[in-house]
Amino acid sequence: MDKLDKAILQILQTDCTRAVGDIAEKIGLGTTACWRRIQKLEEAGIIRGRVALLDGKKLNVGVIVFVSIKTTQHNPDWLDSFHASVSAIEEVLEVYRMAGDTDYLLRVAVPDVAAYDAVYKQLIRIPGLSDISSSFSMEQIKYSTSLPLRYAP
Repeated sequence: MDKLDKAILQILQTDCTRAVGDIAEKIGLGTTACWRRIQKLEEAGIIRGRVALLDGKKLNVGVIVFVSIKTTQHNPDWLDSFHASVSAIEEVLEVYRMAGDTDYLLRVAVPDVAAYDAVYKQLIRIPGLSDISSSFSMEQIKYSTSLPLRYAP
């Protein structure tokens, strides 16, 4: 990956709707060459997809809850079942397997505490969980979907 690929990625991370011609002009590359680079980045899996970022508050899911989960189960069958269970809950936006005291960290988007309670009731049905702890976000200080590119090979 060279500086032109990184420049393309930086632009696409900011606005993936930009026309290839605009991107090419901005980085000083021909349109066809720019398009080929984008295709190669997609084929390599560096560009995983293109999405629209939605405003949770305007869609009535502006309450963000971070859920810490501890489990007594650490085997492949349970792991597969847990992944399927949390993936089926629409309000669960992200799931991370953690090192340290917490086994899993979830980011959940809901309209209010009552809606989170419904999610909580789904979570406690999952066998093998020993603790579920919830923290409600008071304010979002920084949010970005852009990855730092200075570390890219």
